[in-house]
Amino acid sequence: MSYPVFVAVLLSAPLLFPNSAIAGQTTVRTPQSWSPPQTSWGHPNLQGTWSNTTRTPLERPHDLGEQQVLTEEEWAERNQRQITSGGISPSMPTGFYNSFWLERGPLSRNTSLIVDPPNGRLPPVTAAERKSLSERTDSYADASNSDTQINSWEDLSAYDRCITRGMPGLMMPGYYNHNYQILQTPNYVAIIVEMIHDARIIPLDGRPHVSPTIRQWLGDSRGHWEDNTLIVETTNFTQKVHGRAVGNDGTVFGGDEHHVIERFTRVAAEIIDYQITVTNPTVWTGPWTAAIPMSGMEEQLFEYACHEGNRSVPNILSGNRAEEKAEPTGPR
Repeated sequence: MSYPVFVAVLLSAPLLFPNSAIAGQTTVRTPQSWSPPQTSWGHPNLQGTWSNTTRTPLERPHDLGEQQVLTEEEWAERNQRQITSGGISPSMPTGFYNSFWLERGPLSRNTSLIVDPPNGRLPPVTAAERKSLSERTDSYADASNSDTQINSWEDLSAYDRCITRGMPGLMMPGYYNHNYQILQTPNYVAIIVEMIHDARIIPLDGRPHVSPTIRQWLGDSRGHWEDNTLIVETTNFTQKVHGRAVGNDGTVFGGDEHHVIERFTRVAAEIIDYQITVTNPTVWTGPWTAAIPMSGMEEQLFEYACHEGNRSVPNILSGNRAEEKAEPTGPR
């Protein structure tokens, strides 16, 4: 059984910096001579369109151990290997997951997007989460297994159904269309996400979070400025978004104890240093932080032609039933 392929009407082309010093770093430092532009009301100006597309993995590959930065030679070898790979073969000329459509982005010299824990990997999951994963039968029970049984729409994640990638997934790179438009007013920051058309409205006026009884797909965000950094705290996530996928956007969770802190710092004309810290004691044994630079781009965002109610869900279900009928031993 294959997962649906979500394709935008038109892929935006981000202006990335694969050979620059910035592309070779995960955490970006601001030159002392540079200061961010200001809005007319005096806040650092983050407005514009940005992309975080990268081939740097979320977690450090096991073969690199504790190594945080690649040597020039290691970077060149791994970069070339990734450019020439992607699952393409004579029998599958477009590669895995329709690789023709993938926006691969640059590979930085940092060995992972995760900067904490220092080993560059997600913390171990809790015993309760291990048990939950072992009991699940939906498409996120084992997203790397194409034979996952899909018995009803309830076995499809919010991501599969084009509702949302949740947090932190929507702010992380993965396959394509990881492009963002940021708009500001004195009292709000808005972030429009091209992939699965999520939109975030973040108040800056000091209001408290909404009641804990109110749970939302993307949680309840509140922002404030500390010097040149926009800090956004998000709580009040619904339980309806829970799962893990393969790739960089493989951490899509919610629930009562899900908590996200983001930091946006414009460190150059075309670079935002973006860092995200995720805490969920029901899932992981500790918090983790990823640093994901966002590069400026000239293009506008385009419609992402994926929405709940499209043909993916009925096609997935009917395809699974057809597979069952064709198997001589009956359903899996």
